[in-house]
Amino acid sequence: MKKISILIILVLVVGGWFIYDHLQPNRPQQASNMQAQWGPSFWNLSPNARLMARTISAEARGEPYIGQVAVGAVIMNRVDDARFPNTLAGVIYQPWAFTAVAYGQIWNHTPNSTTVEATLDAMSGWDPSYGSVFYYNPVKVTSNWIFSRPTVRTIGRHVFAR
Repeated sequence: MKKISILIILVLVVGGWFIYDHLQPNRPQQASNMQAQWGPSFWNLSPNARLMARTISAEARGEPYIGQVAVGAVIMNRVDDARFPNTLAGVIYQPWAFTAVAYGQIWNHTPNSTTVEATLDAMSGWDPSYGSVFYYNPVKVTSNWIFSRPTVRTIGRHVFAR
């Protein structure tokens, strides 16, 4: 009877560990998978840069590299623009400023090494959006207000505007 009790406890402990370790959402399952999943330097970024990388990943997935940098540049331009909050987190979390944030998609998209590089380039001052503070995908627009903004350029599927 004592052996059965020990066996049951062992099964519960191992089973609980398995569930905790392997079924957590968005959690790397082992250290060797971390670099493949998050890119080589995601965890070396500052918390603000990680937040921006997540936002770029969710907002500009499937876009060319320059388009990802341009989305990051729009975020940086908003920080410097008096019409928007003056912090990175303030801009990113501003209600309905970014669809991917509003719908929680930033937590479902894992930034890869390309997104990390795009984030670093945008934070370093590269601005392929030429000073834009807005961007949109004309196929997915839900408010016609955005069409009143002066267009600066188009990169990939995004139109950048002031």
